[in-house]
Amino acid sequence: MSLYFHQSNTRGSVKDKANFKVDEDVSALRKAIEGIGTTEKTIIEVLTQRSNAQRQLIAKAYEKATGRTLVADLEGDTHGDFEDLLVALVTPPGVYDCREVIKAIKGAGTTESTLTEIFASRSNKQMKAMSEAYLAGYHNSKQSQYDFIITKFFCLFSQGKRDENTNVDAAKAKVDAKALYEAGENKWGTDEDKFIDILCHRSIPQLRQTLIEYKNICKKTLQESIESEMSGNLEKLLVAVVKCVKSTPVYFAERLYESMKGLGTTESVVTRILVCRSEIDLMDIRAEYKKLYGCSLYSYLESDVSGSYGNALKHLCGQDD
Repeated sequence: MSLYFHQSNTRGSVKDKANFKVDEDVSALRKAIEGIGTTEKTIIEVLTQRSNAQRQLIAKAYEKATGRTLVADLEGDTHGDFEDLLVALVTPPGVYDCREVIKAIKGAGTTESTLTEIFASRSNKQMKAMSEAYLAGYHNSKQSQYDFIITKFFCLFSQGKRDENTNVDAAKAKVDAKALYEAGENKWGTDEDKFIDILCHRSIPQLRQTLIEYKNICKKTLQESIESEMSGNLEKLLVAVVKCVKSTPVYFAERLYESMKGLGTTESVVTRILVCRSEIDLMDIRAEYKKLYGCSLYSYLESDVSGSYGNALKHLCGQDD
């Protein structure tokens, strides 16, 4: 099923392990979990150095061998941020995104940034996988007053209708740039629907050309126009879309930095980004992080995130060459 889909890319820090032997991994995990005291080092080495597809095979074989789910045993033997990270690693990507969205909608406090991050950065296939996970009931959500709202939310945002054609139509980019200018800077009030239509449906290469054409017409960047013409959650979402169009790795490097600077680290953001991008473009995110902030992501994790959680993150992140 596509809800297990994970976009693979040579720019990920985690790849399929060569000579993968599921029975050996299950045996190692059982020994680590069932022995006196949990051997966290073994759990980290197995789960952070296998692809998500391989982890799904491990989870299936583990349940068959023990009669217990791997998630339940991890939840029983670990705790806190380390537990959250391990559960994220053994969860299918579409299911994980689905649960993160629902947590953001139902959670206390401001969690719009989670929704913005997920909906601005995911591909059509990832969006569809997330939607299917919700419809298949993988969200672990009991009936509540939120259910109708959440169902509408998934139907609206998870259709995955962005054009995936890699060809760029320069004439169309000029037309779209002019339409965006007329809908915002050159108009009293802002036609938000026009921005949503173009930014959420055009292909990424097409939008990159549109950004160039827009600056030629307006003498401002589209991001600057959105920031001056809009406000609230829509502004944040469309700015994030524009940032991802320009460079998804830069967007995530900035998200990581924002979540780690100042007092305390927003661990849930760090966990989500490193888990979700580890097979896609984490090597590029690492490179952009170093360019932007002058130190490696690995060295930051080494100095500021401690314990088993920090060790697992470092394994997942990998070191720069």
